[in-house]
This record gives sequence, C-alpha cells and structure tokens, in this order.
Amino acid sequence: MNDHYYEFGTPAERWDRARLFFDAKEYTTAARILDGLVAEAPEQVAPRLLLARAYYHSARLGKAETELRAVLERDPVEHYARLMLGRTLQRQGRDGEAAPHLRLAAAMSGEFPEAR
Repeated sequence: MNDHYYEFGTPAERWDRARLFFDAKEYTTAARILDGLVAEAPEQVAPRLLLARAYYHSARLGKAETELRAVLERDPVEHYARLMLGRTLQRQGRDGEAAPHLRLAAAMSGEFPEAR
C-alpha cells in the first residue's frame, strides 16, 4: 500500500520532492519516490539516473548498476551514467569491468591522459 504522503502528487511534485530528499541525503526515501516515477515513465533518463545515484549512495550497488545500464541502453553517450557505472563496478571490486566505462567517460568529458 502506498501510505507515505511523499509518494502522492503529480509527477512534477514527486520529482521535486525526490530531489529534496536526495539533496538532504535521504537516499532511501528518494529512491522510493523515484522508483514510482521510473515505473510510470521508463523512457525518461533523468529520474532513472537520479534513482541510480540514490541506490549508489545507499550502497544498493546491484540496483544502481541495473538502473545505470538501463540509462545507457537508452542513451549510450550519457557521460555521467557511464562514469557512475564505472564507479559502481569499482565499488563492487570489479575493476576490470569498470575500466572501459571510466575511460569512455573520461574521453566523453574531454579528459585525455597527457602524452609523454
């Protein structure tokens, strides 16, 4: 049952509320709100990316990885999702899988290693 007041309202109101909870470092509550928004509009990248960040910050790394991969499936050049996926994989001790994502994110942002 949806018995939390902050899960009610228009999508715009819930988006604003989710961002407030996220900014207050209430990542679990933000994720609860965002999960509903993502279910309603799975094609939208911004709520899914913020949901992934909320999962990441609340150490729900498997869920963060799933959301980040979904973002990248919809938008392969989403730089921040690529970076976050690399960091999420690193945090899970999967450095080998993380490296290509981190390199790609760096290249997309214009950060190239200096040539010697």
